[in-house]
Amino acid sequence: MRSRCFILLLILLYQVPLFAQRVKIACLGASICAGARLQHPETESYPAQLGKLLGPDFEVTNYGVSSTTLLKKGDHPYWNTSGYKAALASEPNIVLIDLGGNDSKLINRVYLDEYERDYHDMIRAFRALPSHPRILLLQPIVSFVKDTTQIWDPVITKQILPKVRQVAYEENLELVNLNALLMGKPGLMPDGIHPELEGTTLIAKTLFEVLHPVRDTAFNAIGPLPGDKKISSFYGYCCADFNFRGRACKVVAPKFAAAGHPWIWRARFWGHEPQTDIALLERGYHVVYCDVAELFGNKEAIQLWNGYYSLLRKAGLAHKAVMEGMSRGAVYVYNWAAENPDKVAAVYVDNPVIDLCSWPGSQFKKQVAQRNEWEAFKKDYGFTSDSAAMLFKGSPLYKIREIVKGKYPMLHVLADADTDVPPEENTLPFEEKIKALGGDIIVMHKPGFAHHPHSFPDPTPIVDFILKAAK
Repeated sequence: MRSRCFILLLILLYQVPLFAQRVKIACLGASICAGARLQHPETESYPAQLGKLLGPDFEVTNYGVSSTTLLKKGDHPYWNTSGYKAALASEPNIVLIDLGGNDSKLINRVYLDEYERDYHDMIRAFRALPSHPRILLLQPIVSFVKDTTQIWDPVITKQILPKVRQVAYEENLELVNLNALLMGKPGLMPDGIHPELEGTTLIAKTLFEVLHPVRDTAFNAIGPLPGDKKISSFYGYCCADFNFRGRACKVVAPKFAAAGHPWIWRARFWGHEPQTDIALLERGYHVVYCDVAELFGNKEAIQLWNGYYSLLRKAGLAHKAVMEGMSRGAVYVYNWAAENPDKVAAVYVDNPVIDLCSWPGSQFKKQVAQRNEWEAFKKDYGFTSDSAAMLFKGSPLYKIREIVKGKYPMLHVLADADTDVPPEENTLPFEEKIKALGGDIIVMHKPGFAHHPHSFPDPTPIVDFILKAAK
């Protein structure tokens, strides 16, 4: 009896592996990947930090080689390095490709017409592996170098980044926009090219946020959308344009949907300062839009959005949406949220109009010759006189109780020197009233800034707020 039990135990041990196989991640790149100028690249490079964040189930290997190019005809092609050969031989499960900065050097620019073709070739080389890896393209970071013959930022911005996005779109691969992370932060890059520890930590954090969430690889929100759809690229992501009840609409799909199918609803000014939208696409969010300009959040706009929301729910998107509004877009966001408090996960608004009597009412108060928005507002709400319109109480500033009822967090990014939409007539009294009723609101101030530009060059603070709210 004992021998039979022992034999059975041996069989079970051989059938069930003692240890699950670790996920192998290959990090390809040049000096930034390799950890150049860091005191301890073996622990401080972004691949090393990424490995710590992901934990023991992942094996992250740094195959970075300084000065290398993606271009086969570059001055130091990555193709010819032992790092490239070792990365292929490792048969990784995930591949991160961070090549392009050195391709912007003057000596290499003559070959940039071949950049996309060479990128396709590298992707095909990894796709041919038995491991069939998940491949992510990392967009090169910003450069602060002033020598135009070296890694030159205008070339990265105007030539390299569009090429990387196009390759990602054609190959249907994930993109990670590392370029935005260090914009406006030259202090984190003492030599203008290589980030110090704080910079590589930002990169590792971003990659972790992209890699660690559970993905729904089978989900498709675009397929069920009605009518004829025009498909195009939105910064490397698939964007479907279509009509709903006579209004132009858009749905941009991530490469893989995050679990639960989260989404952000852009209220106005499609494509303006898209940093946050792009960062959320990287993390598995859908980005949607329904043009209700110029209805200023009136009943017609809300009814149109109610129908559009139902359409998106039928397509499989989450019950609650993150709402995003820049300038007058905030009126649309909050007026809809006041009517649908249970359908909102969070609100992000930027230099927001909170009282329509402030803007476009300012056009009337200042006797602006061209008062197109003011006249449109009056028509939308049925006003026949300026004096009656200036008594309007249907703005978000007067819907505090309905807004707080939703118990969702709110973020206002506020330019303190905004004279178009004065903070003292909009966000500041709104913030005071929200807090008085126990609402959850954060105001991020931008001292000295006017109404434009919106957002931040690096959207990390906004993205962090949204991801925390979604949890």
